[in-house]
Amino acid sequence: MRYYRTVGAGGPRLVARAGADAYDLTAVRPNVTAFEDLAYVANVSDRTVDEVASDLIDATEPVSVPTETAVGVPTLVDEVWAAGVTYEISEQAREAESGMPEMYLDVYGAERPEVFFKATWDRVVGPGDAVGVRGDSEWNVPEPELGIVLYEGEIVGYTVGNDVSSRSIEGQNPLYLPQAKVYDRCCSLGPCVATPDAVGDPHDLTMTMTVERDGETVYEGKTSTGEMVRTCEELVSYLRRHNTVPESAVLLTGTSLVPEEGFSLTPADEIHIDIENIGGLTNDVTTV
Repeated sequence: MRYYRTVGAGGPRLVARAGADAYDLTAVRPNVTAFEDLAYVANVSDRTVDEVASDLIDATEPVSVPTETAVGVPTLVDEVWAAGVTYEISEQAREAESGMPEMYLDVYGAERPEVFFKATWDRVVGPGDAVGVRGDSEWNVPEPELGIVLYEGEIVGYTVGNDVSSRSIEGQNPLYLPQAKVYDRCCSLGPCVATPDAVGDPHDLTMTMTVERDGETVYEGKTSTGEMVRTCEELVSYLRRHNTVPESAVLLTGTSLVPEEGFSLTPADEIHIDIENIGGLTNDVTTV
């Protein structure tokens, strides 16, 4: 199933989509307003999230499917982490921007992946909201990524993520990576959390991204998560090593869609990222 979090005059609601039908789970249980509410019950009852949701669906009627641009951040995530240099093209792009290119080749082929902190909950935006580019960076790019949704450190679903990055800052010095990655509106997630049964093989999903500017497409790309050199389970295992992962977390898995050198996001650009079996994430751009 896919789970959407809507926010309206009546407060947040959790809507589950099964095939072509959608169901308002909050209408059945008013205290179920977020994906984490289902994940908690599933965790303590040793069931899957979909099994818990099915009990609620049996007690309600179908509703309209939420539009992907009218929903909020799908998970009340405590922390977002990210993995880098997991695709060959991202290793090449890091080499091109850096004065120390050899270090990225070492990461791409190393046993230990690059895993870094990306965002707190208040730096994350949802579908239809604006992602940010830094005012002190001259080269800013979107990074479309498969996001692994974790509950108590276990994989419970997947989402679409945008790891917006300041490549001019990152390229000056590897030690500037936190400033290039962590700032206001630096990450978007959405439109839903899709459970493992809905996604299928996370290492065989088509991913596309387009960037539109003044009504024209200025970037368009397509790839597959099959190009990722590491598995989702491997990345999660390294995130959890000697590290207390909060109740709710997302781990972004890296990008293989890298705009050509010289391309930079500008305010009012519209970014659309789509991952097969999950959905589409659309954001415009603002300067922060």
